[in-house]
Amino acid sequence: MSRRFVNVGLALLLGVALTLPAFAQGVQTATLNGTVKANDGSVLPGVTVTATSPSLQGSRTVISGGTGSGKTTLLNTLSSFIPGDQRVITIEDAAELQLQQEHVLRLETRPANIEGKGRIDATDLVKNALRMRPDRIIIGECRGSEALDMLQAMNTGHEGSMTTIHANSPRDAVSRLETMIAMGGVELPVKALRQQFAAAVDLIIQVNRLQ
Repeated sequence: MSRRFVNVGLALLLGVALTLPAFAQGVQTATLNGTVKANDGSVLPGVTVTATSPSLQGSRTVISGGTGSGKTTLLNTLSSFIPGDQRVITIEDAAELQLQQEHVLRLETRPANIEGKGRIDATDLVKNALRMRPDRIIIGECRGSEALDMLQAMNTGHEGSMTTIHANSPRDAVSRLETMIAMGGVELPVKALRQQFAAAVDLIIQVNRLQ
């Protein structure tokens, strides 16, 4: 199911804007011989994934890229290498991940109600996920103070955990994570943050749109 974003009212000068992001349905299944198949079983030409995929090897991975570059699509593809006997917990703002494993618990953030109560953010969900005995935690997108909780989860035995982040380069991804942690009110020296990141993350994959 795709997200639907409707802009109505004073923030939009003319009319109504409806945005329907379309996610590729044909890049969801990867095979161990390196091919990526569409939903109808056909092999997509020119697209390969090696058997040493980070999700297969248990690497803690951050997928970095700009808007619409295919971060979620790549995350879905890598998730197909996760062994079926592992317990996976996903955390998202809007449900986009399509994991096919049997033991998947899907958590979704919730905005506050009209009375300003009942808000559940990604930070709350990450903390709760750690109490649910996950083998892996997958955050659809790191965009706030949950970044520190995610790094701590990666450092406490949750091998193969993955997330995505908006950044133009791997170096920018590290800087953005530092900024998001600082936005959460955590006062840690920059050196300590970078040591935490270096210990938690094995691999940064940079995704760019073709021009």
